[in-house]
Amino acid sequence: MIDSPYPIGTPGRPWGAEEVATWLSRQTVQRSYAADVLRVIDTLRARFDVSEYGRVDYAPDSYPLFAVRSRHWRDDLPCVLVTGGVHGYETSGVRGALHFVEWHASNYEGRANLIVVPCVSPWAYERIHRWNAAALDPNRSFRDDSPAQESAALMRLVAPIRDRVLMHIDLHETTDSDESEFRPALASRDGVAYEPGEIPDGFYLVDDSAHPQPAFQQAVIAAVAKVTHIAPADAGGRIIGSPTVAPGVIEYAFTRLGLCAGITHAPYKTTTEVYPDSPRATPEQCNAAQVAAVCAAIDFALAHPAKASVER
Repeated sequence: MIDSPYPIGTPGRPWGAEEVATWLSRQTVQRSYAADVLRVIDTLRARFDVSEYGRVDYAPDSYPLFAVRSRHWRDDLPCVLVTGGVHGYETSGVRGALHFVEWHASNYEGRANLIVVPCVSPWAYERIHRWNAAALDPNRSFRDDSPAQESAALMRLVAPIRDRVLMHIDLHETTDSDESEFRPALASRDGVAYEPGEIPDGFYLVDDSAHPQPAFQQAVIAAVAKVTHIAPADAGGRIIGSPTVAPGVIEYAFTRLGLCAGITHAPYKTTTEVYPDSPRATPEQCNAAQVAAVCAAIDFALAHPAKASVER
């Protein structure tokens, strides 16, 4: 346990407006949402319906938010939701979502209605950060009256179909910077002691503890294992502090924690976690792992819709 590992804040006292302003002043643009994300989305307009579902405004910056949908939407088909970039620094989540649309989404034409939101948090994407400009974690803010613009906008988008979604996969990464920056910052922001953790080397999944679907999770793990390695449990049988319930799988309470993967009533839900800092994986493998996870998740859900309805 370390009392003061972060340069902002006073140990034992949560941040106020002054600390948040200091933190914000240190954030700098490091890459372009327009160049990396919007430019790719523009190339998809000929094959898919692209719609702006909101904006994120942090003066003087303003970012349009886009969803990519199946061109031939049918009310008799199940809906599938893919989200990436809830944490802006998790690059393969954004690229994986875009690559899936570019290379594989057309394969599901006439089988499912797809909604893909490649980058939920563009401000954080540009600054390679976990939080938004208010020092809030969007992936703990998916709840009624959300304080996070990013989370509230996505919830509004999904609200009309939340009962019709068959599968939702949310694409994330666990990085070395979680321990070097983000978890120390979180402890400082909340006025608690920082307790160092262990970063798992490899891919893993997070299932919904309220409605677990072990066969679904293992189908995704099996597909990703063909692309990159699966994270082993630590000596205590845990991954990021949570007990493994199967190889490469842990569980969180999605809705109670305000996580993105809990925003629908989908019977099949999962959060991917790729480890881009592994010496055993390249950026291309990380992107490919996300794509493999999306395809496997959709394929399993479409093959087992009746079972999902019974188990929900």
